[in-house]
Amino acid sequence: MRIGELAERTGTPRRMLRYYEEQGLLVSDRAANGYREYGEPCVDRVLQIRGLLDSGLPTRVIKQILPCLKEPRAIHVTDATPETMATLERERDRMTQRIECLLRSRDAISDYVEAVRVNQARGASGVSCDDAVQEDAVQDDAVQDDAVQDDAVQGAVSGRR
Repeated sequence: MRIGELAERTGTPRRMLRYYEEQGLLVSDRAANGYREYGEPCVDRVLQIRGLLDSGLPTRVIKQILPCLKEPRAIHVTDATPETMATLERERDRMTQRIECLLRSRDAISDYVEAVRVNQARGASGVSCDDAVQEDAVQDDAVQDDAVQDDAVQGAVSGRR
């Protein structure tokens, strides 16, 4: 298949396919007219490359592990060098940090959406960031006032003040 068909089937711009080839991630043959020709397995290969790039792996790391990926979701284990293992462990740890950050962001958005819905249910027209911050501050003050009262009661009961 030619580059246009591969681009269409994988949703990958032609320019990116050429870049993958420059980086040694993808191999094509050349037709007599000089056009690139790709085999059917290149469809899965491009999807693998895109998935790995989307997960945050740089092309230099992808190039190291691509030979181990025989099918889209199968890994053929070969002896990896200590350097490769260290690189993969670092990349895995970076992914974990990104996942944790994404989870925190998702939770913050969910909290905001819930606050907007609660306000809308009360008949308010909407929640601005200032309103949300002010509401949090009021809640924090109430919690702090309760804690001060609890300390005062505890102090009176225990005889300290």
